[in-house]
Amino acid sequence: MTYDVNALRAQFPALAAGIAHFDGPGGTQTPTPVIEAIAGALRSPLSIRGAVAPGEINAERIVGDFRCAMADLLNADPAGIVFGRSATQLTYDLARTLAAQWTAGDEVIVSRLDHDANIRPWIQAAERVGAVVRWAEFDPATGELPPEAVGALLTPRTRLVAVTGASNLIGTRPDLPAIASLVHEAGALLHVDAVHLAAHAHVDVLDLGADFTVCSPYKFFGPHHGVLAADPALLATMRPDKLAPSSDAVPERFELGTLPYEALAGTTAAVDFIADLAPTRQGSRQDRLRAAYTAIETHENALRETAEAGLYALDGVKTYSRAANRTPTLLLTFRDHPAQNAYHHLATLDIHAPAGSFYALEASHHLGLDNTGGLRVGLSPYNNTEDVERLVAGVAEFVKG
Repeated sequence: MTYDVNALRAQFPALAAGIAHFDGPGGTQTPTPVIEAIAGALRSPLSIRGAVAPGEINAERIVGDFRCAMADLLNADPAGIVFGRSATQLTYDLARTLAAQWTAGDEVIVSRLDHDANIRPWIQAAERVGAVVRWAEFDPATGELPPEAVGALLTPRTRLVAVTGASNLIGTRPDLPAIASLVHEAGALLHVDAVHLAAHAHVDVLDLGADFTVCSPYKFFGPHHGVLAADPALLATMRPDKLAPSSDAVPERFELGTLPYEALAGTTAAVDFIADLAPTRQGSRQDRLRAAYTAIETHENALRETAEAGLYALDGVKTYSRAANRTPTLLLTFRDHPAQNAYHHLATLDIHAPAGSFYALEASHHLGLDNTGGLRVGLSPYNNTEDVERLVAGVAEFVKG
């Protein structure tokens, strides 16, 4: 089998509208198997989890399948997979819980490259206990965040380092294993925001060296919620706020209220959908996920190179996505026009490439773009050459106008 983008596109009902979607970093479109899994869960008996009534058994199975699927996706322990309403919510909960163990003078490191969801929760948690926040700076000329930028800030008082797996604004993928090595040598913990990375590359939490990893299934064809992966033994040392009657077992102690079983069923289907993109159906689901992501990266990078060749040749277009290792995510500004105008112009052509800073405020400011950011072109596995050609033609029309 080869990567058949036309067969892939046929499984996304939303693509029948004829829109060329470059808004994947904000959330992908949803394939039919995921839609059917969500509907199937809601059509079946569902109750509070248990082992007696059919609804209880269905709910228990859905939760277990979800944990196993996300564990395969991230090479994690199913017992360390935590559901959350969003990656932001999970990070806030984690920051509050960890900060209860910090004291005044302890230190936390955040990066300018990150989405604010991996910055503000840590800053606010640090402020509440008098901890010091240190900033790892990326190079605005290259987009790179070298490991040394983090390593130079580490001290014996560092408690946690928060860094992105890939920038949702300019695509930069820092060298996480190298950063993790430095962080752990200093005796600190590493929290990785893999929300953008997990949409484009296989995330192996063991290879990355992350103590905590968050991602969002709606970035890779699934429903809207967040997932945290961590070592169950590490989670067992933490005492989050919880209701007295609720389970104190890991990972349930971190999950508040009844879980949305239909969303979890959809997430399992999304993981299986990705695994089915592997060139061969042989091997375990985890093996097929690795192979599928290799195929996805090859496809997306080829489209990215085509898009770059066309867009960068246009007069008055400036790009900020320059890191050697990056996702197929381009940020553009225009010499004579606001990026918002480009966004609106492209929308009239049924091309969706939004403009803004996309919650990466620190990165946008560091690039000299203030809060306005730029036009973000985010490729997804279902984009094809025709989409890219439409985009380049639309931007060319805009800059000439």
